[in-house]
Amino acid sequence: MEAYFDNSATTRVLEPVKDIVVKIMTEDYGNPSAKHKMGMEAERYIKEAAEIIAGTLKVAAKEIVFTSGGSESNNMALIEGAMANKRAGNHIISTAIEHASVYNPLAFLEEQGFSVTYLPVDSHGHIRLEDLEAAIRPETILVSIMYVNNEIGAVEPIEAISKVIKKKNPSILFHVDAIQAYGKFVIRPKRQGIDLLSVSSHKIHGPKGVGFLYIDQGVKIRPLIYGGGQQRGMRSGTENVPGIAGLGMAAKIMYTDHGEKVQSLTALKDNLITRLSEIDGVTVNSLPGDLSAPQIVSASFSGVRSEVLLHALEERNIFVSSGSACSSNHPAVSGTLKGIGVRPELLDSTLRFSFGFYNTKEEVDYCIDVLKELLPVLRRYQRG
Repeated sequence: MEAYFDNSATTRVLEPVKDIVVKIMTEDYGNPSAKHKMGMEAERYIKEAAEIIAGTLKVAAKEIVFTSGGSESNNMALIEGAMANKRAGNHIISTAIEHASVYNPLAFLEEQGFSVTYLPVDSHGHIRLEDLEAAIRPETILVSIMYVNNEIGAVEPIEAISKVIKKKNPSILFHVDAIQAYGKFVIRPKRQGIDLLSVSSHKIHGPKGVGFLYIDQGVKIRPLIYGGGQQRGMRSGTENVPGIAGLGMAAKIMYTDHGEKVQSLTALKDNLITRLSEIDGVTVNSLPGDLSAPQIVSASFSGVRSEVLLHALEERNIFVSSGSACSSNHPAVSGTLKGIGVRPELLDSTLRFSFGFYNTKEEVDYCIDVLKELLPVLRRYQRG
């Protein structure tokens, strides 16, 4: 049996997604900027995808800008949002547990003279609203907080966060990295007070190399890429039509019978949490039910290095993660795990299991059986 539990790193594309991507690459391959009918057909795919995605968010299609993925979306929101509004101030607020595609652009902005406050989190990975309120200054122009943490699945209270921000200063931009949240939650940027929202296709069974940034029509932001003026000048370059259409198809499928899909993921997560909690020396770092994201389980295994356990599971065709696959191939101590207070001896003994559309209960049962077999052997080996 094969059990792929690394869906927060990337997902297998859905069959209808594959079909539309192949069709556009081999049949409807025109340049969407061309004036002939093949170009117009390519442009139609882009418009349809924007309308589908806008419908899932209840926003206008013109507020969707397609990008190369989550990292570009985050970079554009942060760097160009800050640069476009720097006359109003130079202070940004984020958290201590953001993804590298947020943390590193913020580090770049600090080099450019911006000041960044990083909010701490509690033991479940949640910021404290009183900390946020206290951090807001007259010169604050941007707040960036992830919707779902990519390592432990912590869900931030986005609407409550926005209310704190907008009460202090309605002109402060609120950016949300929703890369692990889109497809798993019903997101309403207008109602939740979100100005900028980043999404990646390959986290929702769409193709790699494509994503989008929602930009509220009232937001002042500069383009990150200049050129031929595509996408109303907000993101130049010939559009990735197969990827965009595939993203639109994936979004349509994920938000069809959405409640049932989320319920299925949550059942898998809760089953894994329950079964892991019954194994000696295992600490689960994620919360059950709707207290955390439906697709992510973080667990620490005392006495076993995460890389050793990861490869032992790999030999049994079980694929998991020891950290964010998006950040680096090199191991590093997780800022998230440190932030929630995981014991130092467990920081290098933690794995992430993440579920997707294709996972089953039988795969979870298989994984538990293998862990029960492997852990005593690996612990004896590492002690010896």
